[in-house]
Amino acid sequence: MAGAKGCYEGKIAGLYDLERTLGKGHFAVVKLARHVFTGEKVAVKVIDKSKLDMSAAGQLLQEVRCMKLVQHPNVVRLYEVIDTHSKLYLILELGDGGDMFDHIMRHEGGLAEGCAKHYFAQIVHAISYCHKLHVVHRDLKPENVVFFQEQGVVKLTDFGFSNRFQPGKMLTTSCGSLAYSAPEILLGDERLIWDQVCKEWQHN
Repeated sequence: MAGAKGCYEGKIAGLYDLERTLGKGHFAVVKLARHVFTGEKVAVKVIDKSKLDMSAAGQLLQEVRCMKLVQHPNVVRLYEVIDTHSKLYLILELGDGGDMFDHIMRHEGGLAEGCAKHYFAQIVHAISYCHKLHVVHRDLKPENVVFFQEQGVVKLTDFGFSNRFQPGKMLTTSCGSLAYSAPEILLGDERLIWDQVCKEWQHN
C-alpha cells in the first residue's frame, strides 16, 4: 500500500481534490475526486480506520488483494491505495453512466433482449476471468455493475465481499445482499448448495 504522511480536508495526500459523495456504507463513503495535476476524475472509497474491527480490516485487505489481482476490461480498476493515520483511500476507475439498477429502473418495459444479452455477456466474461484466478465476487447484483458510456462497456465493481478459493473446496462464509440471495442460501440447506455446485462443474 502507498503511504501518505499528509492529508487534509478536501484533499488526499496533495494529489486528489475530493468532491461530492457518490455513496455510503457502514464504515466507508465513496466520493468523486479529481487528480490535482491531470484533472482526471476518479471514484475514491474512503474508509474510516477507527470504525474497523479485526474482521472488517481483514475483509478490506482481502478486497484490495483481489482487486489488484483482477485486471480485466469489464472490471473496475483499482489505481492505487493511499494509507494515512486515520483513513484508507482506494482510488478507483470512475464510471460515467451510473449503475445497472438505475438503468433498469429507467426502462419500465425492460431492456431490449439484444441490449440485455450484450451487457450480460460482458458481466459473464468478467466473472469467468475472476474465477480463473480463483477469485469470487460474492455480491453480484445490478448495483455493482457500472456503465462506462465513453468506452461502451459495463464493468463489475465493489469487491468488498470477494475472496480467494481453492478448487474443490467450498467457502462457508455467509455474505452478499439478502435480496439477491438464492433460496437454498436463505434456507441454509448445504445439500442443495452442494448439488447445485456439482451440476455447474459437470456442465463446465
